[in-house]
Amino acid sequence: METSCRDAVVSELQKKKVHLFYCLECEELARSIASQSDLITLQSINWRSFADGFPNLYINNAHDIRGQHVAFLASFSSPAVIFEQLSVIYLLPRLFVASFTLVLPFFPTGSFERMEEEGDVATAFTMARILSNIPISRGGPTSLVIYDIHALQERFYFGDQVLPLFETGIPLLKKRLQQLPKDDKIMVAFPDDGAWKRFHKLLDEYPTVVCTKVREGDKRIVRLKEGDPSGCHVVIVDDLVQSGGTLIECQKVLAAHGALKVSAYVTHGVFPKSSWERFAHKNNGSESENAFTYFWITDSCPHTVKTIGNRTPFEVLSLSGSIADALQI
Repeated sequence: METSCRDAVVSELQKKKVHLFYCLECEELARSIASQSDLITLQSINWRSFADGFPNLYINNAHDIRGQHVAFLASFSSPAVIFEQLSVIYLLPRLFVASFTLVLPFFPTGSFERMEEEGDVATAFTMARILSNIPISRGGPTSLVIYDIHALQERFYFGDQVLPLFETGIPLLKKRLQQLPKDDKIMVAFPDDGAWKRFHKLLDEYPTVVCTKVREGDKRIVRLKEGDPSGCHVVIVDDLVQSGGTLIECQKVLAAHGALKVSAYVTHGVFPKSSWERFAHKNNGSESENAFTYFWITDSCPHTVKTIGNRTPFEVLSLSGSIADALQI
């Protein structure tokens, strides 16, 4: 018993006290992360601008973080906010800190990783090169935490000056699925082979359905490739959603093959141009209009979380606990 208690004390002493800075967009998520552990202290930045619009930034308590473990929670939600955050990200490791961790839950350029013809710009590779040049801190390379990156090969885009830690939001989904009614026969659906490759090993305790996208003329049609969804509550799983067209077509196919309920989970709810409205339940709407029973997203895209509020069928599964754990690695 004494040995067990002593080991617990040693383990606690080995944990790091982390000073967490954050961009304004991520303030709510940062506070939620800090609430997970007494070892995480929030720090602030003055996000000011000059008259010409360029950043005029100030890191508060810069002297106090010398020799301390420091992290920054970023959100590259638009090109307009990337430069000011990079300015901070490049400075923090140079303030004589013991280590530096960058948490970028959503790697926004991840879907633009291909050069299919001469002239295409692979912005995912460009962003990886930018992040790979973050200065080394006293503790060594920057730890870079990213959730459910879009293309698995992108993990090889980063240089040796950063240590990418690729996490997933799937454990949050699995915990939520365990809370559903016992009589729900849960089945997982993947909208394409890419989603299957990315997630099927993490969800292998559930029966699966795989859809596929085929081209017919100028249209891309979703079809059932394998599996039988009849009589099941089918949960479509993918890494991100933009317009939502594929998810909608996938739901129609699953319903046509006998699915009793269809829900969706994506780690990153991007929803440009308010495309989330396509999924919001309408009062007195028909069954086809309120097609998704649940739509789960994480808070990796804070702007989306603020926009959708408590609208049905959306539920937000917070990454805060997972991020707090990642800061201890």
